[in-house]
Amino acid sequence: MLAVDVVVPVFNRWELTESCLNGLKQQTHPHTVYVVDNGSADGTPERLREQFPEAHVVALAQNRGFSAACNRGAREGTGDVVVLLNNDVECPADFLERLIAPLSGEAGSVSALLLQPDEKRIESFGLAVDPTLAGYPRLRGEPRTVAQAEAPVLIGPSGAAGAYRRQAWEDVGGLDEGVFAYAEDVDLALRLRAAGWEAVAAGRRKHWWSRATPPSSRTISLHSADVLLAGARRAGASASCHRPTRSTATSPSGRVSGCGWGSTPQRRHRRPPSSPRSSARR
Repeated sequence: MLAVDVVVPVFNRWELTESCLNGLKQQTHPHTVYVVDNGSADGTPERLREQFPEAHVVALAQNRGFSAACNRGAREGTGDVVVLLNNDVECPADFLERLIAPLSGEAGSVSALLLQPDEKRIESFGLAVDPTLAGYPRLRGEPRTVAQAEAPVLIGPSGAAGAYRRQAWEDVGGLDEGVFAYAEDVDLALRLRAAGWEAVAAGRRKHWWSRATPPSSRTISLHSADVLLAGARRAGASASCHRPTRSTATSPSGRVSGCGWGSTPQRRHRRPPSSPRSSARR
């Protein structure tokens, strides 16, 4: 059985972290949780130690960004698999079991299918790049019925909820800490591919989906590993516990729901005009 380390980077928004960890408690696959707090001012470290004593807490003195927090959490563990998980996701009991299943083979990373709130269109199924290596969410806006399309080529998972073989992670040195937030998962995916590690998608047979949410927010559904975005359930949600989730939408105020980096970022990856849009079905 693969040993799994789940790394959850957080920055304030305790209610999201609490919900996320409650979901992790129900997992069918054994795992160890590492919560890396990026200098929260809402008492997150203390609350973690009190309510989730089984979780390993790494409290940083200041917000060092998504990449540094994830790397620190990964270094704390020794499991066969490193799972990156934003705290604004809720995980059903079989989430980890299904997500890591492909890693029983030779794959280096596993991507998930993220659906938009209407459950009919894809937010992303991993990451893709255009000919200039600019990253964008793979299959964004396509009907979920084309989720098994071969193109565009999958290069790796979104960092919001992705699994990495530790050997592969350590082989390329994890995330680039020179990137505070945004596109660090694209960079990691490209380095893993260049090093010869295969990127695969989680599941091939069945879809799970989330309940509807307000029009200004989005939900996440993993392909054969269901995840629900909790941080953007309400329109105009305030700053989040971590980096902006890759599948949140801008709120009416123009701020990204679930964002906690002190700015108003645009969408995580933009699809270049020349990027291919696939309608192929498997």
